[in-house]
Amino acid sequence: MTRRAAEIRLDALLRTACDVIAERGLANTRTADVAQAAGVSQALVFYHFATKERLLSQAFAYAVEQDLARLDAVVRSAASPLVKLRRMLKLYAPTGRPTSWSMWIDGWSESLRVPELEKVSRRLDLRWREDLAAVIADGVREGVFECADPAGAAWRINAMMDGLAVQFAVHDRVISRRQFAEWIRLAAARELGLEPAQLDWSAPAQDRSRRAAQPQPQPDAVS
Repeated sequence: MTRRAAEIRLDALLRTACDVIAERGLANTRTADVAQAAGVSQALVFYHFATKERLLSQAFAYAVEQDLARLDAVVRSAASPLVKLRRMLKLYAPTGRPTSWSMWIDGWSESLRVPELEKVSRRLDLRWREDLAAVIADGVREGVFECADPAGAAWRINAMMDGLAVQFAVHDRVISRRQFAEWIRLAAARELGLEPAQLDWSAPAQDRSRRAAQPQPQPDAVS
């Protein structure tokens, strides 16, 4: 097997492993499951990964790198802070991809017991918060956002998204994707002195501007 062929095969195995882990969970995934799903022999899986634990940790790291690559594409773009924020919120939201939230939830759980997974999980979580805080700080400097504590706002926004995403992914029909998006827009808008419509990633730009100019309904007071 040439080096290039080995790299391609390794990438395909890692992608397949991510799908299997998302379906079966980290604790219940066997090397035989990954081999069967990939249509290869179990010996080939062990050729690339000496142990099951190595396979699982590398698959989780692979999924993290894919997620961070998408984040980097947003952060490094020439878009304005508002557009970057909108794209980051959309990227973080549950999408139904098999390797998205089910894998992150499982990874958090296993990180309590597996130091290598904890290290990878921590890297992903901190990068999201750091990049979100940087985008918020840029928006404050440009006069687009009003926020005295970008780092704190990033932690609060991320914490709410994490909590809602867990409910969305774990408990069927507890909240809808529409509710998730609305509540995240509302929370982020309150943190940054914006109107929720300005963070609507599903609407055309001109529609967001028009809706932001309209009076927004206020939530009912809680007694």
